[in-house]
Amino acid sequence: MKIKFTLNQEVIEHEVAPNKTLVNMLREDFDLTGAKEGCGGGECGSCTILFNGKPVTSCLMLGVQADGQEITTIEGLSQGNELDELQKTFISTGALQCGYCTPGMILTAKGLLSENPDPTREEIKTALSGNLCRCTGYKRIIEAVEQAAKHYR
Repeated sequence: MKIKFTLNQEVIEHEVAPNKTLVNMLREDFDLTGAKEGCGGGECGSCTILFNGKPVTSCLMLGVQADGQEITTIEGLSQGNELDELQKTFISTGALQCGYCTPGMILTAKGLLSENPDPTREEIKTALSGNLCRCTGYKRIIEAVEQAAKHYR
């Protein structure tokens, strides 16, 4: 099927198989490997992207659903060589270790802070609850989101 959508601020026309998942379309057709298919069931958050500014698990969506929509992946979050504030705070606070979950965590936090630039610690925990991390224990991740929120405010 032919679709037209905005991917990381660039208008794209693309032909995609009707049964191809969005995460696989992004990874295989556009070489955007930040979103990863961890569980394939929307439980781990490693495939999270921003879909019209809202965090979604792209393993549960079909590529054809991108038609007419705006998608942002972790690769499109920075502006040129300038990292987004969330990317900077994840680095400065040590909120990442292996990095597998990091893109999903950052994009989920970006969606939260876009709607609520002054979240409580509980609101941050709730927003991130669909993103699993096996390395950091979440403390530094929450601190990174809190620090980025101060910058956005």
